[in-house]
Amino acid sequence: MNELKHLAVVMDGNRRWARKNGLLEKIGYSQGAKVVEKIIEVCMDEKIQNLTLYAFSTENWQRSKEEVEFLFKLLNKYLDESLNKFISNKVRFKAIGNLSLLDELTLKKIQNFQEQTKKYTKLCVNLAISYGSKDEIVRAVKKVIEKNLEINEVNIQANLDLSEDVDLFLRVGSAKRISNFLLWQSSYAEIYFSQTLFPALTKKEIANIIAEFKKRKRTFGK
Repeated sequence: MNELKHLAVVMDGNRRWARKNGLLEKIGYSQGAKVVEKIIEVCMDEKIQNLTLYAFSTENWQRSKEEVEFLFKLLNKYLDESLNKFISNKVRFKAIGNLSLLDELTLKKIQNFQEQTKKYTKLCVNLAISYGSKDEIVRAVKKVIEKNLEINEVNIQANLDLSEDVDLFLRVGSAKRISNFLLWQSSYAEIYFSQTLFPALTKKEIANIIAEFKKRKRTFGK
């Protein structure tokens, strides 16, 4: 059976779930934040080392000012309310993306969260914020050049925001695209598309998806 070390999740469908249920779109995002806890619990049960969640893309900055402000308000609330839970469960937190675009308050909270949990190795939750894979690769290449290193796959991967390869790439919300998420790290990832809108995702479905992944034949092109 395949070993699942790194699960990547595109958390799509929050707004559609809210509209489908006759609710404000903001409630869809709030409900989606609760599902994050379920995914983390499953990852701990399955002894997964890395969980990477696509929270806010570089393209999302183009959404309305009101929506962007709400999303970052929700992020700040999550950072405030989740720190003690991460510490008690010995889970590490890491933010990836072009963090230079974030406001000072959010950035300070992220830095504090990372510092408080950096020693834990049970599970690392990587939150992709202001993240785009093409942007990440460009920034990595610039780092390699600045360090006067040879431009090759090993050095580029070592200078990415996240160097761990993805084993299972999960996209919920019915869309069948990867949306500029972990393109380098997912070069040989198994991909699973779920019709479920993110706020409706259950622990049972997550576990079933992982079980299917473990049965898949992975050849890595060999």
